[in-house]
Amino acid sequence: MAGRIRIYSTPGCGVCDQAKKFLAERGADVDLVDVTSDSEAFQEMKKLSGGVRTAPVISVCDKVLIGFNKEQLEEAASCL
Repeated sequence: MAGRIRIYSTPGCGVCDQAKKFLAERGADVDLVDVTSDSEAFQEMKKLSGGVRTAPVISVCDKVLIGFNKEQLEEAASCL
């Protein structure tokens, strides 16, 4: 998995950590965004996700995934 993936996350989020680990194991180029320390990123996450206020929100290619699902993430990242 080469290319850019953005994960909007929060510290201490176990599901966020699972997504990060999953992508790291596959060598993905990931942009990690802590929405607790960046209010603009939080607003961007809400806009992308249709108002979702919980992490993780994962942006890859033209898809936005809410939460972490291995199969959905692999499928979305197939464009990279």
